[in-house]
Amino acid sequence: MKKLTIFLMFLLCSPLLKAQDVYDKYIDFNKAIAMDNDKDKALSLANEILTGTEKLPAKTQTNFYAKVAKLYEDKNEQTKAITFWEKVLAAEPNYYVAHRALGYLYIQQSNALAAKINASRKDPQAYATYTSQYQKIIKSSLFHLEKAQACDPDDTSLNYIKKLYQQLNDSADLNSLSARLTDMSKHCVELLTD
Repeated sequence: MKKLTIFLMFLLCSPLLKAQDVYDKYIDFNKAIAMDNDKDKALSLANEILTGTEKLPAKTQTNFYAKVAKLYEDKNEQTKAITFWEKVLAAEPNYYVAHRALGYLYIQQSNALAAKINASRKDPQAYATYTSQYQKIIKSSLFHLEKAQACDPDDTSLNYIKKLYQQLNDSADLNSLSARLTDMSKHCVELLTD
C-alpha cells in the first residue's frame, strides 16, 4: 500500500515538476538575454522551452515569443522572427512593437521581391507572379506599420507608409490614413507583462 501511495504521488507531481523545469529554463533564458547578453545561449534555451511552452502561463508565453522573435530578428533570420512576432500578435493583437517589427520585416522581404521583379521583366509570367507577391507583402507591411504608427508616431514609419501607398498608386488609402491612425490609436498595448 505504501509503495502504491508513493507511486501515485510521483505520478501526480510529475507534471508539476516538468512545468517547473520549463519555468526554470525560462528564468535562465531571461538571464541569458538581460544579464549575460548571451544570445546564443538564450536561443539554445528557447529551443528547449519551445517543447513545453504550454506549461508557461499565457502572458509568459507571449512575452517569451516576443523575446525569441527579437533574438531571431537580431540574427537576421527573418522567417523565424516573423513566425514568432505573429504568435505574439495572435495573443496580443494590439501590441504595437510586434506590428512595427513585422512591418519592417515585410519591407525587407519586399526588397528581395523587387529585385526578382526587375530581373524578370522579360518573362511576363514570372513578372506578374512576383508583382502580385510584392503587392501582397506591401499591403501586409502597411497594415502593421499603420498600427505601430498609430500607437507610437514616428516620422520614419510615416514616410515609409506614404512611400508604399505611392508605389501602390493607392491615393484613396493614403488620403484616409490620418483617420485610420486616429481610430487605431484607441487600442494600443505598449508593454507585455508576465
